Amino acid sequence: MPELSDLAAVKRAARAEAYARRERIHAGAAGAARLAAAHALGEVAHLRGVERISGYLPIRSEIDPRPLMRAFLGLDFQVCVPVIEHRGQPLRFRAWAPAAPILRGHHGIDVPAEGAWFDPEFLVVPLLAFDARGHRLGYGGGYYDRTIAHLRESGEVRAVGIAYAGQEIEAVPDGDNDMRLDAIVTERGIVWPK
Repeated sequence: MPELSDLAAVKRAARAEAYARRERIHAGAAGAARLAAAHALGEVAHLRGVERISGYLPIRSEIDPRPLMRAFLGLDFQVCVPVIEHRGQPLRFRAWAPAAPILRGHHGIDVPAEGAWFDPEFLVVPLLAFDARGHRLGYGGGYYDRTIAHLRESGEVRAVGIAYAGQEIEAVPDGDNDMRLDAIVTERGIVWPK
């Protein structure tokens, strides 16, 4: 048990540092979201067997995935965003479009007010920090880890982080329940886990 509490403390400290770093990067990152979207589209446009892709509506200093989400819609993918319905449970995903009515959900996160629910086959995931192994540091609620694990039980699901290149750190503290990402897209290109 002490190891688990030690990991929680290490993650808390890493989150504080990563959040401050992302804030600094975000302040001077004009155009980064469009560059990251261009890199992602080069890899995603040729995907086979993928019809439904999740993005997210950004909060705080997260890189904005909406340029990428609009491009996915233009390529005839169905696009959805995560909705927290219950604490400690996997996320659910609701259809999204740029003009969709939005309401404020759990933790102050914007979500579509209406629309179809579906499970994505490809997730674009926000993060505070990432490493070359494909591990991500999130906000600590475990929502994406539970969701990725749940969706991967049902079939092949790809999870790709989107971040500023400067969010990469040497090693994200990780435990048994932390899900690795398949790749991380940044304004400088794609990081493929080692």
